[in-house]
Amino acid sequence: MAENSIVIKNVTKQFKVYFDKGQSFKERIIFKNRNRHEDRVVLNDISLTIEKGQAVGLIGHNGCGKSTLLKLMTRILYPDKGSIEVQGRVSSLIELGAGFHPDMSGRENIYTNASIFGLSKKEIDRRLDDIIAFSELEEFIDNPVRTYSSGMYMRLAFSVAINVDADVLLIDEILAVGDANFQAKCFAKLQEIKSKGTTIVIVSHSLDQIEAFCDRSVWINDGKIVADGVPREIHLDYMDYMAGLRNEQQKKDKAREKKNEEKKAEEEAEKKEESKRWGNGDAKITDVKVLDGDGNEKTVFHVGDAIKVRIAYKVNKKVEDGVFGIGIFRNDGVFCYGTNTRIDRIERFDIIEDGVLEIEMPKADLLPGKYLVDLAIECGRGIPVDYYKEACVFETYSKRGDSGIARIDQKWHMPDNIKNS
Repeated sequence: MAENSIVIKNVTKQFKVYFDKGQSFKERIIFKNRNRHEDRVVLNDISLTIEKGQAVGLIGHNGCGKSTLLKLMTRILYPDKGSIEVQGRVSSLIELGAGFHPDMSGRENIYTNASIFGLSKKEIDRRLDDIIAFSELEEFIDNPVRTYSSGMYMRLAFSVAINVDADVLLIDEILAVGDANFQAKCFAKLQEIKSKGTTIVIVSHSLDQIEAFCDRSVWINDGKIVADGVPREIHLDYMDYMAGLRNEQQKKDKAREKKNEEKKAEEEAEKKEESKRWGNGDAKITDVKVLDGDGNEKTVFHVGDAIKVRIAYKVNKKVEDGVFGIGIFRNDGVFCYGTNTRIDRIERFDIIEDGVLEIEMPKADLLPGKYLVDLAIECGRGIPVDYYKEACVFETYSKRGDSGIARIDQKWHMPDNIKNS
């Protein structure tokens, strides 16, 4: 009967996720009512047995709990419920160089880091040359670690971790260490370690790596084990699941993009609308409608039809000596007509309350075309309160072929000596 190397029974782990946590002790005391949090279950009643000498890959999307499970095996974290038993010396490649001191040399850090894995000084002395040689950092080994590049830093940490003769090796997504040659050397070293009976657990998003190296694949999703078995078989189902997630995410992204575009269009429309208006804001035109002579809302009229423009307005502050005005422009910018209540000798008035005003043109003889209407509220000597450019639009049409801007009533008086043909 095979000997078990790792036994995980009914393990549950949760974390408190704070929404607005104070950073200092003082803030936590003063603003204690703001320390709202939720308890997020990362692993939910997980059970797993790994036999001695097996290589097992843990897969799953980000946040599913696989790295948390690995940290529980290393005893960096402890479960809230359940138990974890790991037999023998454990070496972990979870946070490379976690025990390194930047001001110490590479050589000094080898001794410090290896001692964390449980090696005595004599054991480290025996392995020192192998560790340095494997890292390929002989030239820099006595320099302070703070002078190392990130790649050099990781290579040294990797070299220490795989040269401690561990019974259990735990690896979290760090097989992409250094250049292609160094990665190949690391992979060959792991194969060698595996052949000697070391139990290996790998967390990786590289399914090809796991298939090439592992005997089993364990798929974790939302804190639970979904499947456990032959890597190739498990990975086919996992890839289908991830494709579904990607499709859902793409739909969400498209919906969000569409919403953002609509919001941007609305903002641009509002900005454009605001650019058409100016004044002191004491009163504001809130709605404009174009009507026919019977009060029906229309935008297309026959030349000579009655046209009404109905204006609703809101008063924010009393407008003394108020004036309402209208200007009509052809769509090519030609000014066709304009007037206001003062020009038309409407008795002086103040605008005190919200109201609705109508401007009626009983016989609008504007020749066929599209017309833009400017509306204005002014006070005193032409001070703009709300000038609304292109507040509304209407069109006119006719079966006659006269041209120009406006139709003028006329009669032809023909000479007597002209005869009908």
